[in-house]
Amino acid sequence: MSITVYGIPNCDTVKKARNWLDSHGIAYTFHDYKKQGADPARIAEWIAAAGLDKVVNKAGTTYRKLDDAQKDALTGASAPEVLSEHSSVIKRPIVEHPGGLLVGFKLSEWEGALA
Repeated sequence: MSITVYGIPNCDTVKKARNWLDSHGIAYTFHDYKKQGADPARIAEWIAAAGLDKVVNKAGTTYRKLDDAQKDALTGASAPEVLSEHSSVIKRPIVEHPGGLLVGFKLSEWEGALA
C-alpha cells in the first residue's frame, strides 16, 4: 500500500498521525511542505476530492494573519495557488492512500481506511 503523508513535521497533529502509522507498522512517505513545497495542482485535486472547507484550516494563526484579499482568494479558483504560497493554511495532515484521501487526524476515519 502506497501512502503519502503531507504536512509540517513540528505540527502536533502530524506527529500524532505519524506515531499512529508507526505504531501500526504502516509504511508511508512524508512530504514536508516547508522543505518540499506544496504543489497547486495536487492541492486542486484535494479540494476536488474533499472540498475546500475541509482542506483549508481556518482555525490556525496563519489563516488569521492573511489579508482580506488572500482570504477572499481562498474561496475561488485561485485557492490552490494561495494555499501553495501559505502551506500552513492547509489542514494537516493530508494523507493520500490507495482508498482515497484523509484530511486531518480522526482516529475512527484512520482505522476505517488504513487499519
